[in-house]
Amino acid sequence: MKLEVDLKTHPYEILIERGSFKHLGEWVKSLWKPQQIVIITDNRVAELYAESAKNQLIEAGFEVDVFRFLEGEQSKNLTTVSKVYDFLANRGMTRSDGIIALGGGVVGDLAGFVASTYMRGIHFLQVPTTLLAQVDSSVGGKTGVNTSKAKNLVGAFAQPDGVLIDPDVLNTLDDRRIREGIAEIVKSALIADADLWQELGKMTDEHDLLENHAEEVILAACNVKRKVVVEDEFDNGQRLILNFGHTIGHAIEATAGYGIVTHGEGVALGMSQMSKIAEEKGLMPEGITQEITDMLEKFHLPIEREKWDEEVLYQALTLDKKARGSKIKTIIVPEIGQASINVIDLTEMKDYLKK
Repeated sequence: MKLEVDLKTHPYEILIERGSFKHLGEWVKSLWKPQQIVIITDNRVAELYAESAKNQLIEAGFEVDVFRFLEGEQSKNLTTVSKVYDFLANRGMTRSDGIIALGGGVVGDLAGFVASTYMRGIHFLQVPTTLLAQVDSSVGGKTGVNTSKAKNLVGAFAQPDGVLIDPDVLNTLDDRRIREGIAEIVKSALIADADLWQELGKMTDEHDLLENHAEEVILAACNVKRKVVVEDEFDNGQRLILNFGHTIGHAIEATAGYGIVTHGEGVALGMSQMSKIAEEKGLMPEGITQEITDMLEKFHLPIEREKWDEEVLYQALTLDKKARGSKIKTIIVPEIGQASINVIDLTEMKDYLKK
């Protein structure tokens, strides 16, 4: 299965195929000339896949090194970025060389940011190894790192030269990591694919999805993102609908401490909370919150959080990138499969944080 991301300035292809990781070297050779490549990954993914990836690339005619960092959101920061810059410079990497992001969303975000800023930009590829990265962060060109103030506060737009998605690599993930990817799939269905919502409704749980429907669900979720990104590459308009649940979700992630609440869990909590208040305000139809929470609970995703400090969360979301002066763009779902942008006063977000 292939999807073409038809951007005018930088088109690329998403390949979705079981067993495709075994052909990584051939895939990269079809896209890049012989050059130096640095694989950026974390320690856990490195143990599973780095050696195979490196050997395949060497066999395909590339010079290859691997940069590993400690897994987790707490490593997605400018300190790690600086270490990668030094690693690349010490190997004489130039703008004719490339980076491959091998890992989950943290790896992809950090590696993409490095690629977009080292020497003002070198090319890179995404090889996502988590469901979350496969259906969300590896597609669309958003890169970034966290600061002590907010998630992804520092970043850049940089499109990869290609994305290789092998559902077979998901077999090494634990249930929590599978679920956080499903949160983004549920979001994709809610905002732009009513048919996908219906298909998700027929599945029993996360294991059923992964074992029996992975390729079709990943394709559908990636297609949602592909369409939106092509229409609005730089997040100035319609692309904002991809952030349903994220304004509150990011605030939950940041205030909990990076890594305590996963991105997918934060998005699930954000969708549940946002829907509840939007429904009360008459912005979303009666009963939709129950539909959403039922779907999230079926896949064992959280819909409530005990540690909930409205003021702390509000202060965190004031740094949200969707805020413009005293206004903020929130996302609502008027009906399953459609989303719209709702501009409100930033102070009104306090209403959306009330339990």
